[in-house]
Amino acid sequence: MDAKNLVLYRREGAYIPRVAAVHDLCGYGKCSLGIAIPVLSAAGCDVCPVPTSLFSAHTKFPTFYMHNTTPILGDYLDAWAKEGIELDAIYSGFLGSAAQVGVIQRLYREHSTALRVVDPVMGDGGKMYPTYTAELCEKMRDLVDGADILTPNLTEAHLLTGMPYHGQDLSEAEVERYVAQLVGMGARLVVVKGVVRGDGLIRNYVAGEKVDLVEVVGEQLPFMTHGTGDLFASTLTGAVMCGRSVYDAVAFATDFVRDAMRVTRLQPDNEVRGVSFESLLGQVAALVG
Repeated sequence: MDAKNLVLYRREGAYIPRVAAVHDLCGYGKCSLGIAIPVLSAAGCDVCPVPTSLFSAHTKFPTFYMHNTTPILGDYLDAWAKEGIELDAIYSGFLGSAAQVGVIQRLYREHSTALRVVDPVMGDGGKMYPTYTAELCEKMRDLVDGADILTPNLTEAHLLTGMPYHGQDLSEAEVERYVAQLVGMGARLVVVKGVVRGDGLIRNYVAGEKVDLVEVVGEQLPFMTHGTGDLFASTLTGAVMCGRSVYDAVAFATDFVRDAMRVTRLQPDNEVRGVSFESLLGQVAALVG
């Protein structure tokens, strides 16, 4: 099957789809729910947050406070169940503990027809994030099984599969090996992010068990920005929920992240404050309808 023709969600008329966003909430430094809520809202979605942790600031800051919300999530979802809340998609990202994998699996059981988007936020640059543990990384592998869309960067693909990490300069054959391993673990569709080969381009790849590998190419900017992974996955999810094909959604997310990085570069303290996308949300809203 061609990813350019693969549509995972068909929007019907004026209906506003509900998306559970299972991410942390960060007080300063844009990432996670601070990105997912406005981006998905601009895409015409009813965003239902499930906060996995509370942070004073994101983990790129030398000082941050983290509160793990695991103890409250059972009661939180019990209340949803009593209200009969229905979901069209479940989009997960950063987790605060290994036990939170079970929280997401509960959502899967209770909303069996919901689209499952898994952004396995685990690390970058070949290393785990400082709040992650080997146990949590091991449990994250359970979310690969049944993911309709899995969006790992190359570090996360390495952590999930156990395959060697060779940096970001991968051949297409090496990408195919990552995809084959993740599909073998149960992912239906994999978006491998962030392949760079020193030619000024960044490459994202889309493939699945029944979907041929396709490359989506964008411009590689000569600087890094915190939160771009969350922005990519949120924008991709929003485009999918607007009825765009998987290929078009990845292409849109690739370009949107580039545009937001350019805006970010013009902001004070841009090295740490997070990706600045707010002035560009009209591009996302234009996907609706």
